[in-house]
Amino acid sequence: MSIIIQKIPAESLDRQQPRRPEWLKAKIPGGETYARLKNLIDAHKLHTVCEEARCPNMGECWHSGTATFMILGDICTRSCGFCAVKTGRPDYGLDWDEPRRVVDAIKLMGVRHAVITSVNRDERADGGSPIFAETIRLIRQELPGVTVEVLIPDFKGSEEALAIVLNAGPDILNHNLETVPRLYRTVRPQANYEQSLQVLDRSKLRGFVTKTGLMLGIGERTDEVLDVMRHVLSVGCDVLTLGQYLQPTKDHLPVDRFVHPDEFMLLKEQGLAMGFKHVESGPLVRSSYRAERHV
Repeated sequence: MSIIIQKIPAESLDRQQPRRPEWLKAKIPGGETYARLKNLIDAHKLHTVCEEARCPNMGECWHSGTATFMILGDICTRSCGFCAVKTGRPDYGLDWDEPRRVVDAIKLMGVRHAVITSVNRDERADGGSPIFAETIRLIRQELPGVTVEVLIPDFKGSEEALAIVLNAGPDILNHNLETVPRLYRTVRPQANYEQSLQVLDRSKLRGFVTKTGLMLGIGERTDEVLDVMRHVLSVGCDVLTLGQYLQPTKDHLPVDRFVHPDEFMLLKEQGLAMGFKHVESGPLVRSSYRAERHV
């Protein structure tokens, strides 16, 4: 049986939340196409981060031919304060049939841009990177017209694990910083800001298109966000996503503020002026939002 660890509430979890503004609304996914795709995912015993992270853009992305598949199971060894994925220590190994099921689902769903992400598997020295590589290999072999983006964990800084993924040749290497350095202890307690920057740096040095994302409204200051943008540009990062943090359950970190769409637009303009090739910035933007445009 897998051991589930309860997330530890932050000190401020019990404070009053700001009311969600009217402009922060997402259309509930539905309709015949959505239902068909959802059934396909379930039938193949796969996990999508779209569902696990309760993404507000799930319907739009699935309809546009983009889907994010979460491999390596559905139990994460980390307890990030913002994430709805369940936390624990998996008692299972690597599922070598998982890449095949992902490819089959991509075919049936008509996905044109596949985003492959995962839980953290810190109990393994390789972090599960061989499954990333095998998934990329199979997509390349059977679906040469499909572009592949990987949204990877930091693999605890392992150069070997990162190299296994990069050697498989994804089109985009994505690793999210999530927040500003000051908030890491609360937001990403088992991660390290410099280590995450290093993932992007090593990937760019190998010649890959790199991408990262931040959540806003979790307690950061605007000057800190601009500093992070400069940091990731210094390691050659190409694509930046900025979106509003939304508290998934009452046991997760509270929303500090709802960032107005005008502020998101200003940050996008500043990011493009700084030198990013693409910036997706808005309240409902998530890491894979319009990802097909970033290749």
